[in-house]
Order: sequence, then C-alpha cells, then structure tokens
Amino acid sequence: MAKFCQKCGTELSEKDAFCNNCGSKVETSESSTNNTNVQTTINNSNAKSKIAAGLLGIFLGCFGVHNFYLGYTGKAIGQLLITILTCGILSPISAIWGLIEGILILTGSINTDAQGNRLVD
Repeated sequence: MAKFCQKCGTELSEKDAFCNNCGSKVETSESSTNNTNVQTTINNSNAKSKIAAGLLGIFLGCFGVHNFYLGYTGKAIGQLLITILTCGILSPISAIWGLIEGILILTGSINTDAQGNRLVD
C-alpha cells in the first residue's frame, strides 16, 4: 500500500519517518492513510492551475501577477516595485524574470504554490 505525506502529498516508502520533500514527520498508523486521502482532497480543492500561473508569468510577469496568484507575495511585490518605481525603465528585468518563472512553471520545475499545494494541469 502506498504511503503519502500528509503535508505535501509526496509518495513515501514504507520505511520513511520524515518526508523527503517537505521534512514533516510521517505518521505510521492506519489512520494516517485515511487522513492523507482527506488531506489530498482538501489540497486538490485549493489547487491552482499550472497553465494559468505559467501564462500569467509569461505575459504579465513584469508586474508579478503570477506570484500573487501562487501566493508568493514578497516576490510579487518586488517585481511590481521594480516596474513601478523605475517608471518602467527596469521593467524588462522583471519581465525576463517573469518569463523565466512562467516557463519553469509550465515545464514543471516550479510545481507548488506558496502553501505547498501542487499545481494542477
């Protein structure tokens, strides 16, 4: 029977005491399997779209919209301030930053939001 991390949903081997992805302690009782299924359902209901986040990064990355969408507020404010405070002069820098992050999201290199929920297709 497969075992999954309650926090991030990563599949674990039977001998793992801690999740290799997020480091949280793994429960060993039968109830942990039932809780994992409930937690996965809860996480899926809060899941964000990978395609939406990637396209927001590619087209509106200079404003940090994709980072606001994923909950990375600090990075989003940084990108927005770079664009606004320089009156657009340095917006190509944050636009390239957003383009790269958008591509990384679409290719799966960035696959979680700020709360650790997996992005769905």
